[in-house]
Parts: sequence; C-alpha cells; structure tokens
Amino acid sequence: MPNTKPTTTTLQALDEKLAIAAQKCHVNFGFYIGATPDNLDVLQTVTRRPGIKIFIGSSTGDLLVDQQAALERIFAETTLPICAHYEDEATVRANAARLNGGHDVSDHSLIRDHQAALIATKRAVELAERYRHRFHVRHVSTTEEVEFLRDTSDLVTAEACPHHFFFNVDDYARLGTLIQMNPSIKSPADNEAVWCGLHDGTLEVVATDHAPHTLEEKRQPYPKSPSGLPAVENYLALLLNEVNRGRSTVSQIASWTSAAPARIWKIAGKGQICEGYDADLVLVDLNKAQTILNENQLTKCGWSPWHGETLTGWPVRTWVTGQTVFSEGRVIDDIRGEVIRYQREDRPINQ
Repeated sequence: MPNTKPTTTTLQALDEKLAIAAQKCHVNFGFYIGATPDNLDVLQTVTRRPGIKIFIGSSTGDLLVDQQAALERIFAETTLPICAHYEDEATVRANAARLNGGHDVSDHSLIRDHQAALIATKRAVELAERYRHRFHVRHVSTTEEVEFLRDTSDLVTAEACPHHFFFNVDDYARLGTLIQMNPSIKSPADNEAVWCGLHDGTLEVVATDHAPHTLEEKRQPYPKSPSGLPAVENYLALLLNEVNRGRSTVSQIASWTSAAPARIWKIAGKGQICEGYDADLVLVDLNKAQTILNENQLTKCGWSPWHGETLTGWPVRTWVTGQTVFSEGRVIDDIRGEVIRYQREDRPINQ
C-alpha cells in the first residue's frame, strides 16, 4: 500500500520501493501507487499493476482524495484497476465535532460510523460503474455495505479483513486502542453480515490491511493512538481455526486467500495447483493447536491483537516458486521472492 513514509505517489518512489523489496522480500510482491488530488499525470503514466489506491478518508500525508472533481478525473482518465479506503470525510468530521473529537476509544466507532463507510462506498462504486472502471472495495465493515454490494456489477469486487468479522465494539473494553481501526470495528451483527458476505460470494477476498504500529504507539491515549493492527502473520491460522469450528471449509479459504485474488488482479501463474503454475504453496496441519504469543511474532512490531488465543489449524511450511521459505516456525533467510507478474489485459479497463 502507498501510505508509507514517504508515500508512494511518484514513479521514482514506486521504483525505489520495488528495489528495496527485491533485496529484502521473502515472498512475491507488488505495490500500489497512491492517488493524490494532484498526481493524475503520474497515474496516467504508470503501467505497473496491481493498480491505484485511493484514500477516500483520512490517511498519511497528501493521500486524502475526497473532492468529487478529483475523484471523477481519476476514474475517467486512468486505466489501471482502482481500489479504495473509503470513509466519507465530511461525515467523519461532523461526527468528530459532535463528540468534541472523541475521548474514549469506543468513540472511534461513533466517529467512523456505518454511514461514513456506506456513503463513501456508494460514491466510489457509482463512479466505477459510470466510467466502466474496474474497482475493488477494501475492508468492508458494515451490514449496509454488504447488502449494497450484492447488487453491483461485475466491475466491482470486494473484500473483508479478519478484524471486521472477529472483533466488534464489545471488545474495546478488553483490547482498547489495540483494535482501533479505519474503518472502525462495528457491532456483532456486522461481524455476522461480513462473514455471510464471504460465504455467499458478495465478498470474494480475505485480506489483512496489515498496519504494524508498535505497542508503544498503539497504547497512546485515544485519539493520539494510530489506527491499524498487524494481521499478516496469523490470518491464515485464524481462518483455519474456523474450519475446525465448522464455520468454513479449506476450499473456501483457498479461494478467499489465493484463487480469488489471482483472478481479480489477473496475476499470472498464481492461484491454482496445476501444471504450468508457480509452486507457491502452503502446507497446513489442521490438527495442530498453538497459542498466539507476542513474543513469538516474527513481524517487526512484535505483537498481535490475538495474543493469548489458542487456534487449531496452522501453516507449517511455505514454498515460493518452489523454494522453501518457511518451515518449523523459521524463515529461510537466503530465499527471495520476485515482482508479481500479471496477465495481459483483454481490453482497456474503463471501456
């Protein structure tokens, strides 16, 4: 994602990030370029997928794009696929003013409420369908969005994140700012609606929105605490645990995490186990029980919001293009991934 420091909003920044990843990444990688109100010329020039990320709601640096004129031009005058972080900025600001900025982390879900998410989602989808531009809705968090997305065209795809179907406002008392997210966590009913959206195909992907803030940062008093949490390391185990609970199947998880992303982004050589495809594989042990502990996390920030939870079903070995990069809890340091390759587009995306 482009909301790094510095932000990825120029071709130079994108090239620099790709060069860094080539030296460090153990897995295959690709980077979005971020939209700003003023970099349309860059968005028209770049050809590297996965595509363009728009923040229709607060984000890092100059990445906020909430003016209709700027959004219209991005959808009308670019060709790469677009995805968005969507929360209506006017609604968020009005809610914040009503609550004097918020004083408790539970206020976060009142400030970034259902309407803030739904208004922005509808706004972006309307642009995508009007300009015939492929669009992916990120981190769906509400019942209303799931219901709305059921009636959209094939140009629109959508995803969910684990925190939006595993955490809800009742968990603030236990976890506080550790589960402060944008979009915010919502109600238990929204948890169920998002989960149902995955099961009926309205939402096709489970992603993480991984944001590895340190514990020191996250434990600041609200609203100084940043939004976002680490999830990449544990999300497959969280989903496999649902298999053991009878709430999903291995085939569904394979689709949500692999086959559907490969299809939606037209990633070459990925998403299937068959001849001619890359040997990007994970071996899982559905009977393995293990407890998530902060001290065992490999992520640089060193913590997980699921600390202390025991899950049954874990990945035990991972191959990237046929090479073992993870085994028995250890990363193989000398293996590197590669830039993700994409299939040729059959036609201009916005026609």
